Amino acid sequence: MRAMRIFAMVMLGTVLSGCGYNTLQSQDEQVKAAWSEVLNQYQRRADLVPNLVNVVKGAVAAEKDILDAVVSARAKVGSIQATPELINNPQAFQQWQSAQGELSSALSRLMVVVERYPDLKSISGFNDLQAQLEGTENRIAVARGRYISAVQTYNVTVRSFPSNLTAMMFNHEVKPNFAVENEAAISKAPTVDFNAAPPAAPPQAEPAK
Repeated sequence: MRAMRIFAMVMLGTVLSGCGYNTLQSQDEQVKAAWSEVLNQYQRRADLVPNLVNVVKGAVAAEKDILDAVVSARAKVGSIQATPELINNPQAFQQWQSAQGELSSALSRLMVVVERYPDLKSISGFNDLQAQLEGTENRIAVARGRYISAVQTYNVTVRSFPSNLTAMMFNHEVKPNFAVENEAAISKAPTVDFNAAPPAAPPQAEPAK
């Protein structure tokens, strides 16, 4: 009887392996790890936002609308509970991605504005904050790329025969991925250059004689 049980377990393991069970488990763990890194980097950026606002608000007080937009977008990001389970809920994932997109847009507008204020360079801690923000944007781009790749590989396995039968049996579903319409722009981390000089004014045409 014991020998029969062992034989049955070996056969079951062979069948599951041949149908993609082990592959699904491995790829699912890779997606989870990649998603965890995405969350870590976006959270790091969100944690930098209050410091950024506090540093620049005195110098760019006239740009209150843009500062308010950054604060509001940061609050919206914080109101969404970013959990590992988020990647199994396409609607919640879309809401989270939309909120992050709003914060990215608000920060981009703020970056354009602060370039007009050269006095920011002399504010204590500003250069360090600049470096942290640049590094975080780069890490976000890398983390997103790894997540996109992991999800694409996993989703192909979920949809392909015969592993799709195993996926249905064990409730493995296609996972949501980042929208592709702006991925080309996002894959290139934005340049956060507060020291850039404003563009030169175009030459004036000579008055007609």
